[in-house]
Amino acid sequence: MKTTKSKKLYKQALKLMPGGVNSPVRAFKAVGGNPLFIAKAKGSKIYDVDGNEYIDYVLSWGPLILGHAYPSVVKALKKAIEKGTSYGAPTELEIKLATLVKKAFPSIEKLRFVNSGTEATMSAIRVARGFTKRNKVIKFEGCYHGHVDGLLVSAGSGGATFSIPDSLGVPQSYTSETIVLPFNDINTFKNTLKEHWKDIACVIVEPVVGNMGCILPKDEFLKVLRDETQKYGIVLIFDEVMTGFRVSFGGAQQYYGVKPDLTCLGKVIGGGLPVGAYGGRKEIMALVAPDGGVYQAGTLSGNPIAMTAGIETLKVLSKASVYKRLEKTMQYLEEGLKDSAKQAGINVKFYRAGTMFCTYFTENEVIDAKTAKTSDTEKFKQFFLGMLQKGVYIAPSQFEAGFISLAHSEKDIEKTVQAAYKIFKKL
Repeated sequence: MKTTKSKKLYKQALKLMPGGVNSPVRAFKAVGGNPLFIAKAKGSKIYDVDGNEYIDYVLSWGPLILGHAYPSVVKALKKAIEKGTSYGAPTELEIKLATLVKKAFPSIEKLRFVNSGTEATMSAIRVARGFTKRNKVIKFEGCYHGHVDGLLVSAGSGGATFSIPDSLGVPQSYTSETIVLPFNDINTFKNTLKEHWKDIACVIVEPVVGNMGCILPKDEFLKVLRDETQKYGIVLIFDEVMTGFRVSFGGAQQYYGVKPDLTCLGKVIGGGLPVGAYGGRKEIMALVAPDGGVYQAGTLSGNPIAMTAGIETLKVLSKASVYKRLEKTMQYLEEGLKDSAKQAGINVKFYRAGTMFCTYFTENEVIDAKTAKTSDTEKFKQFFLGMLQKGVYIAPSQFEAGFISLAHSEKDIEKTVQAAYKIFKKL
């Protein structure tokens, strides 16, 4: 596999952008080598500037659930672009997409479109604080909610930790209002609320953690979050930027049967274009300007191009046959990868929720950030590079989820499983 052009472009990019990239994980720091520069994509495949073809399990980090350049989405976008790219004014498209989102997520009575998942989580926390008139936020270790100052924190050892910043440039005064707890630890959560509930505005959680690989909630964990937050008048926020339409059509909240107060969405609802949304109970959302005193605005929010892509994507996903097909493909991949590892004699733990998944190189059950970190990252690095050589593109980090799309075929899965077996054997 030749990557001469990618290497040349990377050298140029290093002179222009930090790390030569516009998002850190793209730099391949966790796996070594140089990042690939992509020229085009179609269906389940991406193609780099050197002409190499890869089966893509990154899918722009989740949003392309239909696959790359899905025909009806592309057709609709071409028509929309001819009418203009942004008006800074209301359009009927916003109403259409909002209606489709509400149909999939009944807990969302009112919503506001924004431009990214980070904007969605930041805004949801602000409105939760405005509603409760409290300041502190509980998040869980390993859950990523965008690069919001107050959420760029990691937990210390043990239980509740009033955390220090996890990034330079973030004043400790910002993160002093954030409490970080272990994911799936019900007792620590209950005890923290019992002690600090008068100060806690909201609890924000990825119902399935997608930024430490793919960590599933234990039985009753999400239900306990719901029950306890209701008891103390705390706003429960589900960050479904990744899980929305991925775990099921109605997200993790539909799959696990837990109704949050506010939901953050992104990724899929833009059909591959930059978009996010937050919404929930109407009495909470009534505080958002211009109706209330919680200010949030955005020139490109609800822009016609992103709305068009989202509408076309959700139209396809609303067909029942789509999720049956996705489930069949995901089962095929799961069984194939597990069997390949077993035959090769290598210990892995495979987890998945709907159409998102992760393979950990560990013997331990992965239930939180601590156990995820027991995965052998050196083995993952070798696995990643080996799969890349065989034309299979997975996330360049052990701690990122993988995804499938409607475009992935049985042939794609077979090739992936065969490649995985060969790499497992070498490990």
